[in-house]
Amino acid sequence: MSLTDLTLFEATKAVVKGEVTSLDLVESTLNRIDAVDPKLNAFIRVEADTARSEAAEIDQARAAGKNLGPLAGVPLAHKDMYYRAGGLTTCGSKIRKDFRPTVTSTALARLKTDGAVYLGGLNMAEFAFGPTGHNEHFGACRNPWDPSRITGGSSSGSGSATAARMTFGALGSDTGGSIRLPAGLCGIVGMKPTQTRVSRFGVMGLSFSLDNVGPLTRTVLDNALMLASIAGYDPEDPTSATVPVDDYVGAAQSPSCNGIRIGVARGYFEKDADAAALTARDEALAAFKSAGAIIVETDAGNLDDVKAINALSALTMGPEAATLHAHWLKTCRDDYGAQMRARCEPGFQYSGVDYLSALQLRPKIVEEFIQRVFSDCDFLLAPTFNVETPTIEETDVLDHQGFEAVIARISQCTRPFNYLTLPGLALPTPSLVAGMPGSIQLVGPPFSEARIYQAAAAYEVEAGYTERSPDL
Repeated sequence: MSLTDLTLFEATKAVVKGEVTSLDLVESTLNRIDAVDPKLNAFIRVEADTARSEAAEIDQARAAGKNLGPLAGVPLAHKDMYYRAGGLTTCGSKIRKDFRPTVTSTALARLKTDGAVYLGGLNMAEFAFGPTGHNEHFGACRNPWDPSRITGGSSSGSGSATAARMTFGALGSDTGGSIRLPAGLCGIVGMKPTQTRVSRFGVMGLSFSLDNVGPLTRTVLDNALMLASIAGYDPEDPTSATVPVDDYVGAAQSPSCNGIRIGVARGYFEKDADAAALTARDEALAAFKSAGAIIVETDAGNLDDVKAINALSALTMGPEAATLHAHWLKTCRDDYGAQMRARCEPGFQYSGVDYLSALQLRPKIVEEFIQRVFSDCDFLLAPTFNVETPTIEETDVLDHQGFEAVIARISQCTRPFNYLTLPGLALPTPSLVAGMPGSIQLVGPPFSEARIYQAAAAYEVEAGYTERSPDL
């Protein structure tokens, strides 16, 4: 077995025990990247010298008997939008291909404090604005289960590299599904935490009101380890929540679904769905039931309600993204890819009244949804996506007629929960769907991440997806 087959949790324990060195892990991942990434295009940049230097520091600290931290010596790569002072951060764009920020993101700083090693920057949709994994500047990222198929986006490299064992985990971002979609389509675990749970300081923004930071990993416990490292209030980000951080790792290590009520999201979440995707969803429900959960029906998928939520989400994201990019769209418009322009520029057409209305309505809608849905269940279960994984070629529509319909269908099931601020964990389904991963998302009330991890860890045992991996 290669060292890259270890889970993040297993790898860090091996370093602490002296069974392997951090440098061993780094060299193993670099060899894996050399062998596999030419097929997948998951990395924008591999920083081998940085990784080796940081690994040597970890190994020296262990030799001196120092505390190594919960992520001791494990190499991680991240979506290339997390700032590192003095280091390149392209944001998947031509405009920022040479950008070197002067600050380091709080998330990366906290990972390093806990012993993680920085491996490099991962491919992504340009400026995180796309759910498929296409990028006109750096090339499309490819799915390790079938390189002709999409990874999902916008955290495309994070999904592909983690699933292909080129990194033990990765950070992504999620504004409308950009963590959950690549996690789901690549067959791994991805957490969109509660809005404001994780600091966004030093992270490229897209839509201030909807952006989230979170991890993609191979297992639930690995995911809990990474979220435990980065979650919590940050004075550099005044919007970050002051709510205490629960024991995510302890929850993942105490799996239980006994008596947990899981509500099925139907209606909107089943609309126009491929039958195979719903079959995979039903297998996931059966696995939860086998683990001790109680399956209940909900009205969370009321078609008119969710359509209204999506409309309000568009009213929020459009103006915020357009405002962020207004200067560059005026001064270097041709440096944007066609799809990025076609998605961003319509944001200038929304009125200020509509935008402010979407923000003002949000607290009431969120409160009503939580009271209505979570009075009947503890968690909501919906597909992460309800289509069979499309190919890169058939979704390479750029700004041509119909590209919005393609984008909307892929992200149909994830978008509503960003406006609703709720945490959602993407989990692989027990069986593959036409040879590709299927995925469900377990959604809970605000700040219920620990309970989600506990239930998800029990499901993981029943589902058995950790036993399979893509054949590269």
